Amino acid sequence: MVNESEDILDNMASGTESLIDDFVADNDQVVDVAELLEELQKSNDQNLDMAQRAQAELANYRKRVDDERLTQQQYANSRLIIRLLPIVDELEMALEHSGDMEINTSWLDGIKLIHRKVIQMLEAEGLHKIDAIGQAFDPLQHEAVSTDDSNEVATGYILEVLRNGYKLHDRIIQPAQVVVAR
Repeated sequence: MVNESEDILDNMASGTESLIDDFVADNDQVVDVAELLEELQKSNDQNLDMAQRAQAELANYRKRVDDERLTQQQYANSRLIIRLLPIVDELEMALEHSGDMEINTSWLDGIKLIHRKVIQMLEAEGLHKIDAIGQAFDPLQHEAVSTDDSNEVATGYILEVLRNGYKLHDRIIQPAQVVVAR
């Protein structure tokens, strides 16, 4: 019986060793799977980060292209408008000097109508006249042609406008030519 007990103990010990060996082998596989899972998670995080960055770059690109397109549309007519400005100025001079002469009123009314329609068309395109008289001289909006002494206006303020200045939306396309008080 002692031999049988020893055999049973030996079998149990060898069975336990085999279970321990199987557990260690399974544990090594679990560790390998855990390491693989960790590497895959890192790779997944990197791919997600790259995808999010690419989406953000694409959204920024689309916004930039839309802004550029809108800006291009706003200023597409600027060359034509710049070429029309001398005509507007000459119409205004003609209207200012019409009071000095005896002119057929229907002819003068026609000139006024043409002037008004041209101004309305240009304003519809985003053109605005720069107000200058009585304003402080601003080199970004005004071009000083000369200076003059004045008791009525403070030094550095505009006395007279020789040529009107214009803005197209928010850009100055023609600075006002002015006389500045000294």
